[in-house]
Amino acid sequence: MVRIFQQQPSIAMTQSNQSLELKDLEDKLDQLIEQYTHLQNENSSLKIKQDSLVREKAKLLEKTTLARTRVEAMITRLKAMESGS
Repeated sequence: MVRIFQQQPSIAMTQSNQSLELKDLEDKLDQLIEQYTHLQNENSSLKIKQDSLVREKAKLLEKTTLARTRVEAMITRLKAMESGS
């Protein structure tokens, strides 16, 4: 009968330990889900920002090309004016 009494606290402690381990796993899983959601939102935001920057870069390249063309045209006119003088 003493052995039965000794086994019961051990079973109770094991169940308690398992409950604590399960609670720890649940907490870790909740943290991972929260972190995943945060990273998913951040990734989405970064993709939107990247798209915006790609469009801005394209506009700037277009403006640069236009400016280069205009400057080259001015240089050509200046050279023509020098030659005509």
